[in-house]
Amino acid sequence: MSFHRALPLSLLIGVSGATYAQAVEISYLTHWSPETVALLEGAADRYAQEHPDVSVSVRAVPFGDLLTTIRSQSGSSGPTISGIYDLWLPELVRDGLVDPAPQNATDEVRAAWPAGIAAASTVEGTVYGYPNEINVYALNYNKALFAEAGIENPPSNWDEFLAAAEALTDPGKGQQGFGLINSWNSGVVHPFASFLVSNGGALIADGAPALDTPQAGGVFGLYDQLASNGWSLPEMGTADANTTGPYLDNFVSGRTGMIVMANWWESALRGGMGDDFANIGTAPIPVGPSGEAPSSISYSWLTVVNASATDEEKAAAWDFLTWLNGEGTGEDGASAMADILMSMGILPSRTSDVEANAAALDRDFLAGYVSVLENAQAFPLVLGGQEFTDALQQIIESLEYGQISAEEAQETAQADAEVILERASR
Repeated sequence: MSFHRALPLSLLIGVSGATYAQAVEISYLTHWSPETVALLEGAADRYAQEHPDVSVSVRAVPFGDLLTTIRSQSGSSGPTISGIYDLWLPELVRDGLVDPAPQNATDEVRAAWPAGIAAASTVEGTVYGYPNEINVYALNYNKALFAEAGIENPPSNWDEFLAAAEALTDPGKGQQGFGLINSWNSGVVHPFASFLVSNGGALIADGAPALDTPQAGGVFGLYDQLASNGWSLPEMGTADANTTGPYLDNFVSGRTGMIVMANWWESALRGGMGDDFANIGTAPIPVGPSGEAPSSISYSWLTVVNASATDEEKAAAWDFLTWLNGEGTGEDGASAMADILMSMGILPSRTSDVEANAAALDRDFLAGYVSVLENAQAFPLVLGGQEFTDALQQIIESLEYGQISAEEAQETAQADAEVILERASR
């Protein structure tokens, strides 16, 4: 081992502006679109101007390939930095694939982000990455279709919601009242979970599945009513995380009256609707009969560093992430990461970034999302969480297609979850 590779990591990592014994090349893996990748590359170029001994290359893969790519290329030749969905973190930590954050990054994450968001970057007390985006769910509805159906206000409870779904359904026009997603795991499970927390329930409570509760039963029953009455048509809900497919197309074209979707898709919605985007309103998730206030599931993304990278690569990666997420590296005191996220209509998670973008976040579409941040509940981060999500997706889709009853869906979901979480904890 040469001398420069034997240097203690603590001498290489500290404040932004660290120097290295020789030029360092690091890579950044993401699932972002070409337009967003270009913004990240621009930020990397600005960083390189201040740090000429570090070069950052960016590579993008489809969301569906992201976790597989991280796992299959996790060795020293793999990407130095990866953007990940927080649900994946516990298993990546268990398998030794991600590097614990250095002390300066750990301190910053704990001080500059809300505690709940910082927790999504933490496993057993150790911080493993920089949080970036935060996503919550809200009701999106077509104001023009509401006016045609004589509906004055968005529904605030389930009775109003079901009445609106019925009124907005018009088989003659090929129009459904409410759009349920299928064919995309988190796209299926997160809206379901948002209805659940708005009905006073939870997916997992005290580390154990809680899908056998009356609150969860209510959501299975709600979905059954939507599907069995024809107010939601599964053939109109096919989607994926990259294009959102027919699910988006049907909402854009006015063939779907309401959906529950996350804030990140604003840019796709604007692009698809053009001037008609003005017809879209947002509102909190309707409160269920067992709920007390509208709520939402929240989830976040973070950037992590490859545990198999060299000491110099780790040092450069953490220094770049500190700069990218640091206050003042973007516009008007925001971070460079916040500028990238805001370009996609995504809520940044650093407290100072939210403050720096307060005016932009107050626009009509995002206001419905910002209003639920306070009561949002984080999607549970547990070992086996991805398998749990995949299994629940399949059950919800079977219910949507009328293949099982609400009671069967609930019983199967609870039994599957118990097996999955128990197996993952061994």
